Amino acid sequence: MKKVFAIPTENGQLCMHFGHCEKFAIVETENNQILREHYLTPPTHQPGVYPRFLAEKGVHTIISGSMGQKAQQLFDRNHIEVCVGVNADTPKKLVEQYLKQELQTGQNQCGH
Repeated sequence: MKKVFAIPTENGQLCMHFGHCEKFAIVETENNQILREHYLTPPTHQPGVYPRFLAEKGVHTIISGSMGQKAQQLFDRNHIEVCVGVNADTPKKLVEQYLKQELQTGQNQCGH
């Protein structure tokens, strides 16, 4: 089964605040194996833009440190799973943890 992940990044690591990322790491997987990782520069951050942008890219799951409730609702409307409260690491390691069902999520630190 194919699955596409998006991880907001800053300096090649998970950016702790979703809306402040430099780039999105897009990690494509199939049958629990990473096939490809590439980076996309996001459009200007405005409410509702990132969920549409990432849905158009075929993303199934977002891995994030923190994210506002409204953004989470918009991703849900676009049928995109959101994992929040994740500690910073490289996109590859985070996706590997997810695929092994070892991704540690925690409290969403966003107050928006």
